[in-house]
Amino acid sequence: MISPARPPARRTATFLRTGTVALVLAATGCGGETGAGRAEGKVSSITALDYYTDEPEHTQWGELLTACGKKAGVTVKHTSVPGASLMPTVLRRASSRTLPDLLMLDNPDMQQIAQSGALTPLDQYGIDSSGFAKGILSAGTYKGEVYGLAPNVSTIALFYNKDMLSEAGVAVPRTWDELKAAAAKLTRQGRYGMAVDANPTFEGTWQFLPFLWSNGGNEKQLDTPQAAQALQLWVDLVKSGSMSKSVLNWTQADVHDQFVAGRTAMMINGPWRIPAMNKAENLHWGVAPIPVPQRGQTPVTPLGGEVWTVPQSASKARQDKAAQVLACLNDSTNMLTLAKQRFTVPSRSTVASQYAEQVPSMAAFVKSVEAARARTGELGVKWPKAATGIYTAIQSALTGEQTPEEALKRAQEIATSP
Repeated sequence: MISPARPPARRTATFLRTGTVALVLAATGCGGETGAGRAEGKVSSITALDYYTDEPEHTQWGELLTACGKKAGVTVKHTSVPGASLMPTVLRRASSRTLPDLLMLDNPDMQQIAQSGALTPLDQYGIDSSGFAKGILSAGTYKGEVYGLAPNVSTIALFYNKDMLSEAGVAVPRTWDELKAAAAKLTRQGRYGMAVDANPTFEGTWQFLPFLWSNGGNEKQLDTPQAAQALQLWVDLVKSGSMSKSVLNWTQADVHDQFVAGRTAMMINGPWRIPAMNKAENLHWGVAPIPVPQRGQTPVTPLGGEVWTVPQSASKARQDKAAQVLACLNDSTNMLTLAKQRFTVPSRSTVASQYAEQVPSMAAFVKSVEAARARTGELGVKWPKAATGIYTAIQSALTGEQTPEEALKRAQEIATSP
């Protein structure tokens, strides 16, 4: 979910476990001396860590960090590690008190790191967080204080094959009933009407959230009629043959491959797939908001993206320089530049509106981000248990092992387990 833009869910499945981060960081006393050159005085360089290893993403971020460092009067020593290695690296470096001066985190991870005391509130540096969409600011907030800001965010929407819909005389579906009808009409030998990622990871949960939230469901109480109706929609699509049973194992990359190969007419996916689709010969695609239960409703989608933070250290001078670079990353000009490079959505609403006019293929994502929610917005550090319960329920219901109601009752038990 990976260049030029990454999907958030993929990188959270391995290491988001309630309490793990907090306990380890608390035990290691994060925030002491962090290696050579931490003494107060003139600061000529700072360090930055992220998981942007893919090209051209790594180069794009490196160039921007260099430019923002120059503006702050420092050299930024930029290091990237693979996504699955970031949190283990953070934990290891916390234990040895060598956290970087500037740290990027996938937004669902930030609350647990902030809870541990390893991060500094950004208001103490006078960083401007005005103009950010409410949900985006929530993703970087812990207990009322902003610890991280995301220059750009992502979410998911409905991609459709224009030629297939036109040939079948199918309009772009806007509601759940329209989605079921369209998927059925588009299904034929060698092709399914619809595809989602329903695999047993946080990525599967991420794809289901728009259906749960848009129907009034809530992760605080999973065993509700609203949640069951959302899960029943996915069950119906599989049972009717409009959606392959293989969605139980597909990643978002797999869903994309099915779409590009013409084996599905519609899919749920993110804007990070656009560059590859633009290169596919004879693929004429469109994108629309994810269908909602009833016309007139606004889909509620999850926010993906990464926040930049300033960890605790023994050097106030280094923290100040890191904060200056962070502020530069989040200024309006850089937001727009990054969005165009990476097919993401600028986090400041006015910049996002400008971007939608300039890049029409991103308009549906910009619209969805306006109402999008942070995954940790309701449960904070308890979110990972709920996410686990949700993808477990999806698996049980789509295999027919349990009804949606039974599966979600079990999901609630998982979410509230000690």
